[in-house]
Amino acid sequence: MMEKKGPAGVKVSNNYWMKVVAIFFVGWILMYATRTIFNPVMGIVGEEYGLSNTQLGLANSVFFLTYAIAQIPFGAIGDKYGRKLVITIGFLVLAAMTYLTGIASTFVIFLMIRAFAGIGQGAYYGPQYALSTEAIPDKKRTVGNAIINSGMAFGTSGGYLLSSKLVLENGEHWSKPFFIMAIPTLIVSIIFYTMLKEKVIRPEDVGKKEETDNESQAKVSLGAIFSNRNLLAAFILCFASIYANFVIITWLPQFLIAERGFEGSSVGFISSLVPWASIPGALLFARINDKLGKTKLMVYSLVPLAILSVFAIAFVQDRSILIAMLVLYGLTGKLALDPIIVTYVTRNAPKGSLGTTLSAYNFIGMSGSILAPYLTGYLADATGSMQIGFYVASILLIAGLVLFSVLAKEKSIQ
Repeated sequence: MMEKKGPAGVKVSNNYWMKVVAIFFVGWILMYATRTIFNPVMGIVGEEYGLSNTQLGLANSVFFLTYAIAQIPFGAIGDKYGRKLVITIGFLVLAAMTYLTGIASTFVIFLMIRAFAGIGQGAYYGPQYALSTEAIPDKKRTVGNAIINSGMAFGTSGGYLLSSKLVLENGEHWSKPFFIMAIPTLIVSIIFYTMLKEKVIRPEDVGKKEETDNESQAKVSLGAIFSNRNLLAAFILCFASIYANFVIITWLPQFLIAERGFEGSSVGFISSLVPWASIPGALLFARINDKLGKTKLMVYSLVPLAILSVFAIAFVQDRSILIAMLVLYGLTGKLALDPIIVTYVTRNAPKGSLGTTLSAYNFIGMSGSILAPYLTGYLADATGSMQIGFYVASILLIAGLVLFSVLAKEKSIQ
């Protein structure tokens, strides 16, 4: 089908949204793989630089600090100047910084490079979900978001397995996974720019696009976004969910090595159970959410099970039960919950500020990823065990669930 450009955007075919989903799925694979290749080799990097657990946690926290700070500015820039361009530039920066991480000569330089890598990743979330929200039909939005989000699971697993295989099992230098991951990241940045459309008109929206565009001209302040009860409820729950997720993503491989006796590539395999389990969970619960439109029901079903599993991961000693709890967290945790909450946010976002709203949502959420690595490392040094970090994550999830139940209104998404 030949595309036609009008004053409001580009008219696309019925199948364009599938291409968007596929491209952004790959984007999330690379986003998470370039993050998690560090986690299985944290101990080796720590020995090379002479670091404590607190300092190793800082290496992750610095990355996520710049990632979170970059969210809202890049979301606003993307809404104003072009979201496709923002995503492309961000991935170019990420590719360069991923490669440079492998040649860092001191820990200070390592931290600086990881900080710039975080800025590169910060350009992705808001503009990406704004583009995909416009492209995906309303009735398939949660499922489409779940498919895109499943790239996080593949990337997490891929990063774990790549590092544990090359470094822990084969004895390669810890820098090699970073060199490898820089190449596909660079290639995908080019794909973003050449294959994505900046603003699209879906076939079913042709007759009503003009009204939507007129509504979107209204300027919405950050104050209006943060004062919206439904959005605030989603922001708080996202923070708690992401905090728990990044305790697991960051420290689970080291926890399995130091406190549960796993070795070699089994560390990557066991750690990968969480993202693998999240894929069917996310797709199943996304379909249910699209049919029912009951966000609170989904939250009340998933979050209590996630709380139980995070607590049990630290508490249980039996390996079979530990594996079962990792699978349970994968099915019900952040990666399963996220597409449901993202859809809830898009339905409550002010007109014309979708990218900014999504970036604000992820900024609050990713603040949890700043605290989780450092605080868990600090608590591990202070208590001699990483278990306390998982318990803190469970408590935050309970608080997030309670506040969401008080603030959120279901009727706005019916």
